[in-house]
Amino acid sequence: MTPKDMMAVDSNAEELGISKPALMENAGKSVADHIIDILDPCKIVIFAGTGGNGGDGFVTARHLLNNGYNVELFFIGHSDRIKSPETLQNWTAIQNINSDLNSLKVKRIEDSSTLKKVTAPVIVDALLGTGVKGKLREPVSSAVDIINKSEGIKIAVDVPSGLDPLTGNVQDKAVEADFTLTFHEIKTGLKKAAVRYVGNVILYDIGIPKEAEIFLGKGDLLRLKKRGMTSHKGNNGRVLVIGGSRDYSGAPTLAAHAAFKSGVDLVHVACPQSVALPIRSYSPDFIVHTLSEEIIVEEDVDKIVELSKNVDSVVIGCGMGRDAETAAALNEILGEIKKPMVIDADGLKLLYNDILHEIENEVIVTPHSAEFKALFGLDVPERLNDKMEIISKVSNKNKCVVLLKGALDIISNGGKTRLNKTGNPGMTVGGTGDCLAGLTGGLLAKGHDAFEAACLGAYINGRAGDMASVKYEYHFTATDMMKYIDDAFR
Repeated sequence: MTPKDMMAVDSNAEELGISKPALMENAGKSVADHIIDILDPCKIVIFAGTGGNGGDGFVTARHLLNNGYNVELFFIGHSDRIKSPETLQNWTAIQNINSDLNSLKVKRIEDSSTLKKVTAPVIVDALLGTGVKGKLREPVSSAVDIINKSEGIKIAVDVPSGLDPLTGNVQDKAVEADFTLTFHEIKTGLKKAAVRYVGNVILYDIGIPKEAEIFLGKGDLLRLKKRGMTSHKGNNGRVLVIGGSRDYSGAPTLAAHAAFKSGVDLVHVACPQSVALPIRSYSPDFIVHTLSEEIIVEEDVDKIVELSKNVDSVVIGCGMGRDAETAAALNEILGEIKKPMVIDADGLKLLYNDILHEIENEVIVTPHSAEFKALFGLDVPERLNDKMEIISKVSNKNKCVVLLKGALDIISNGGKTRLNKTGNPGMTVGGTGDCLAGLTGGLLAKGHDAFEAACLGAYINGRAGDMASVKYEYHFTATDMMKYIDDAFR
């Protein structure tokens, strides 16, 4: 599990009703319990920082005091830099119990010159955890030196301070722990790190349910790519929407608009001449490429493939119609385009057998249950576990990401499967699926892999629908819903 994964899971657990203070309490108590298991009451030195790792250290101190240990707590940093409410809550508790009634000694260290050598049977590192970036600053750097020079058993909370929790690398210096007590799942960096730094890694359950990893939640918004401050036009994604037919101009228009709402820089639309004018007149932001006929035909393939070379992702199928000529064109296009793509709506109904196996790049398909049966020849089971299993198997077999739309969306890449419960019955209105396709295509263009783009697209699209329902109940259109996509991102 990466540090970002852990942050997302923490937030999702809170959304499920398991509070962050409860998780911090469980983490700190786990550290205290480990110490109690290996040593009778003695002196314990705890180095705690201003972040969540420090909060775990404060909790550890309280539980050790309750079990008869003498605790010397070195708080490294300024208390006004504590940002997390749960860490601040536990820092307040430490100050409130710092009295002559117990053996707690609290020393605030704001300058490395006030740090001295420590002696104790156990030294606890609760300085940085997963928050380390680059070279250590003072007074943390000196604190790490003191921990490493001490002769007691060194216990790191979650991750040894100074060790990159993603890569396991040490850029400057890091605590050389005898034990690393980590929580929920072992971080990727701990698996890659030298034993010199992590020692014996022990995993503790702190009460995060598996649903926090399976159900998409607000924590997953932490995965969104950030726009670079020095970026210029095109750096943040370019999307090509291929769709439309003599009767359908709205579907590709909605998909293109939603792609813009994802935060990309440029959206191209390749559409038949019969709908080019209404799509162009909808927004001056679209770059509209007029094709040859009233529907997409094989004569358009070369032009479409050429257009795809200058974009980062492709959304294909919205409003495309079901003409045999269009089917032939679509399947030829899919075999020649070398960019990640989303296949939606009519595009799903026109796919030839086994065409998904011939596509070299990442593909997301977005069927509802009827389209799923038509596409893969399988009914969607009733039981959730059975649904998840069949979606995973189909995704793995066809080398694509399947986003099964429904009251509960199921997204799988064959290895991982996530569930999304955002959305409401008002989203049965026409066009919300086109919005999902465009939004997902935009996320692909911004650099998310196909699985992550599909997960984020489903969650954000459904969340926008939920926001729309607050104002309109179930009486909104896809255009109404679109107004809330930017809020859903936040």
